[in-house]
Amino acid sequence: MELKTVAEEKFFIVIRGKSRRGFSRGCIGRVEAETQQGDLMGLLYCGASSTGSPKCGGTVKKEDTFPLTRHQAQLLLFIFSLSKRLELLCNPQLFSAICELSQDDLVVVKHKKGHLPGLVRNLMQIGRKENKDDLHMLGFEVELMENDNLSTKKPAPLPLFNAADIIQVIPSYPSLPPQWRDGQSVGLNRKAVTRINSMPSIGCRARQVRENNIEHSAIQSQSSSTSHVPLEVGSTVEVLSNSGIIMYGVVRWLGVPAGKTDEWAGIELDYEVNCCSDGTYENQRYFTCQGNMALFVPVTKCSPDSRLFCSSPVRKTPNTEIPQVPSFEESGENAPPIPESEALSLLVGRMKGIQGHINSCYLDATLFSLFSSSVTLDNICQKPADKDQPITCTLRKIVNCLRRQGFVPAESVMNLRKQLGCDTFQTEEKDPEEFITVLFEKVLCLEPLLKLRSRQETSQGAYTFQIFLEKEQMVQMPTVQQLLDTSCLSGDLKFEDVPSCLIIQMPRFGNKYKMFSHIIPSTELDITDLLYNSPRECFICGNLAEYECLHCLPDHKLQPGRIKQYCATCNAQVHRHHSRQGHSPKTLEVPTDVASDAPVPRHMMELFAVLCIHTSHYVSFVKYGRDPRSWLFFDSMADRCGNDQIGYNIPEIQACPELGDFLSQPEEELARTNPSQAPELVRRLLCDSYMFLYQNPVMALSKPNHQEP
Repeated sequence: MELKTVAEEKFFIVIRGKSRRGFSRGCIGRVEAETQQGDLMGLLYCGASSTGSPKCGGTVKKEDTFPLTRHQAQLLLFIFSLSKRLELLCNPQLFSAICELSQDDLVVVKHKKGHLPGLVRNLMQIGRKENKDDLHMLGFEVELMENDNLSTKKPAPLPLFNAADIIQVIPSYPSLPPQWRDGQSVGLNRKAVTRINSMPSIGCRARQVRENNIEHSAIQSQSSSTSHVPLEVGSTVEVLSNSGIIMYGVVRWLGVPAGKTDEWAGIELDYEVNCCSDGTYENQRYFTCQGNMALFVPVTKCSPDSRLFCSSPVRKTPNTEIPQVPSFEESGENAPPIPESEALSLLVGRMKGIQGHINSCYLDATLFSLFSSSVTLDNICQKPADKDQPITCTLRKIVNCLRRQGFVPAESVMNLRKQLGCDTFQTEEKDPEEFITVLFEKVLCLEPLLKLRSRQETSQGAYTFQIFLEKEQMVQMPTVQQLLDTSCLSGDLKFEDVPSCLIIQMPRFGNKYKMFSHIIPSTELDITDLLYNSPRECFICGNLAEYECLHCLPDHKLQPGRIKQYCATCNAQVHRHHSRQGHSPKTLEVPTDVASDAPVPRHMMELFAVLCIHTSHYVSFVKYGRDPRSWLFFDSMADRCGNDQIGYNIPEIQACPELGDFLSQPEEELARTNPSQAPELVRRLLCDSYMFLYQNPVMALSKPNHQEP
């Protein structure tokens, strides 16, 4: 094997590939040589507390790596969590800003007391270099801007943070209070700290760039604050705090609080701030969020988020390059659904999931729900690549990228939208059910997932099931089981067989009208009594049922909301009651080969995802494992960097075990729930649910009927 020696120093991070002895995803290495096949041979630094020394040498496929500068490698090396390294790398704007930090820059860091602002004082080299192959790790000494800094006691050593601890680089340098400008700590009983390895000032050029932009930034800030852009719930805003720090957040409530005469805004901040609340003001709750993240201020104090309208100047140094999101190249092998043990490390965080672009949230949320963890729909990706149509290859690449890297860039989704063949799919907001039909029928060539039979013996296929009923037929806060049962009985519909996947669309129309303000998810659906020509047991005695009665469904004396079917004897007795004498029971198709006292097997469906909509924006909740608490929340447009012309959306995935805790309660407790008192994500699920996705745990989706080219 011929080797090509590498003349200049090159570093890389492993971004994909199966973990094996020597390296894994997130490891950092230095290139020593390249093979004739283009593979990289080098030293690998693994994830441990002594990562400054190489652990081993190894060979890595070049396409499984992403190049780094020495400075970037040193910063990432001090992050001991491999998944956090990759998460930061996939947030290019933040990583670029961290790479360019200089002395006295203002940042927000994750701290045991919450998220705190502070000034960067030094760039520290960690550890000793004992041999030529060692690589110094780099961390930041940050002086936190806390009230207790005013203490007269001897100052404690400055805390050390790694690059992953920095969640925001504050671009608004001119807005610092006077005592913090130009590195002057007036009133602080702390001498300037000098380190042998202290952070070098980038020099007059960077300082000049910043000063030259002060006037421009101030003019823009003044323009934003005086333009009186109308705020609405969901607007992203910024507020200048009393300490001079700009805080960013999303408006969750607008109105006039008790005791006030002018309009105020309730803002959920991007990070925790001491003395803020969880959505309460003056002992009254206006919305719900995590503690120390709710800020209430007059609307006159709010300005549109300037990060969405202008980009701060980029400062480049000889040691840094602006990183890009690592590209994904198809390996030819189909990736299996993400296992429960790996889901959190691979998926949770910012720049995770599927990146949204130009009204694509309906598609992003649907694809993530269908393909991130569901085993039932997995075999659609098992066809040989050389026999696939281009659009199916594009879909498989999206699925594999999501399952291997945990992130799909917007370009991939836009390519799929273009290949769907309709201009409106590329630019307009569509309904998920419309996309699902096109996806299953045109792209995957699947037979309809559902076969529905009416009383008139007509059969029809469908990919989703739309709930149709009268609101008067249901309680105020129904379950999905109750909605499905009532809709089927009202429309006189039955399933011809047990579906492998059941997608149920809720009774809401457009963005404004929804029949029920809250819907309780049923984690399991019992469809035994909704099957055509299938044995069913009497609701009263348990023998083989021969009749069913729609009018008995809401009867409070007979367990309201449950389907009522009876044997001949119980049917006669139940309908002797004077309140039921006007009912019209219907005869059931009874299988001839089933004994009247034979036990009836139950057919259950499991909930694995929920699509939600609010103000034209789709998000999804996905169950990624068997544990009841294994739930994720996905938003393809959770945040945005830059403006509409040069910006991009930031997708985010959150773990939400609180949803599993909530759904594990008995149905009677769920029915008494006050949604306004529920955790924020639980409330969103109850209020905004649009489509529930169920799978048959004992069946796999049949292989697609693919036409070979």
